Amino acid sequence: MQTAPTPTQTEWSLTKPARLLSLDAFRGLTVAAMILVNNPGDWGHIYAPLEHAPWHGWTPTDLIFPFFLFIVGVSITFALGGSGSGNGVVSKILKRSVTLFLLGLFLNFFPKFDISTVRIMGVLQRIALVYLVCSLIFLKTTPRQQLYLLATLLVGYCVLLTAIPVPGVGYANLEPETNLAAWIDRIILTPAHVYKPARVWDPEGLLSTLPAIGTGIIGLLAGRWLRSDRSFSKKASWLFTAGCLTLLASLVWDSFFPINKALWTSAYVLLTGGLAMLSLAVCYWLIDGDAGVASTRRSMAMPFVAFGVNAITVFFLSGLIPRIMNLIKITRADGTETGLQSYLYRSFIAPFFSDPRNASLAGALTFVLIWFGILWWMYRKNVIIKV
Repeated sequence: MQTAPTPTQTEWSLTKPARLLSLDAFRGLTVAAMILVNNPGDWGHIYAPLEHAPWHGWTPTDLIFPFFLFIVGVSITFALGGSGSGNGVVSKILKRSVTLFLLGLFLNFFPKFDISTVRIMGVLQRIALVYLVCSLIFLKTTPRQQLYLLATLLVGYCVLLTAIPVPGVGYANLEPETNLAAWIDRIILTPAHVYKPARVWDPEGLLSTLPAIGTGIIGLLAGRWLRSDRSFSKKASWLFTAGCLTLLASLVWDSFFPINKALWTSAYVLLTGGLAMLSLAVCYWLIDGDAGVASTRRSMAMPFVAFGVNAITVFFLSGLIPRIMNLIKITRADGTETGLQSYLYRSFIAPFFSDPRNASLAGALTFVLIWFGILWWMYRKNVIIKV
């Protein structure tokens, strides 16, 4: 007797799960870039490509977070493919999501632990929500349904921000403090619990998490394709083609709903999703190709793999350790007091550069290299901390 296939088995049949070295390398490259831009030696002197775009538009830095959410989507298909959709699986998904959210909340609390002003949302919190929703979507829907859901999210979000009048403003707009997403953050999160530099809205706020889920869904579709039983060359070439078409669609959408990281606009989802697919296709072609041809390229990718297999761990600790270091106060020769991290930078890096931007970049690269040493040792010892 034959049983009917489940919804997630009817399209793009899956092969046995296998770890993609290219995915670990792509994740590691993304995390290393995230650490680089989050830890300059001097926040007052940063090269423009290492900063976020002021509002509309984008810089290379604006690609990093959505790339990671895309990778979350791809990883879900490898982690949950063939695992079923019972209560045990859902329970593990919920537990991991709560853990990620609480880790992000802890970073926001530390070191003041002031509940009256703590920021509620953040990078890890958004990762937690995207992981939760995309995991459930993967378990309960087909690729075709996921594609429809992606279109619904992006079109619906566009309509919300461009057509719904903002209470207290009277018209729809995309300005930083008066758009609908900012209004919802003020009403639900309240100004005391949003990103402090933004004052009255949050770049990882509530409404903009909806299109961020769309970024994860693009990753689901890409991961499902890579896990299909098609040939290696077909998977690589069609993923690259899909990335090009998605990128083209983003440029069209940008003409009336501009690319904007803080708002996570629909055009931004397609831009970053398209570039992420192109990047993963190239990594897949170079690293997971024929073993004889790709062995050298695989060796070159291993430093990024070391970052990739402990991605959440290094992201969390790279945010926590500088805060701990700056709680340790050092008295400088001129009598002023400064944190340990700042003292080390001012004493051992900044004096060797005439351009403060180069010094700041050197400080960030030093931080990344220190973490590489730690992560490489962990990788060689097979120490993988899973959240």
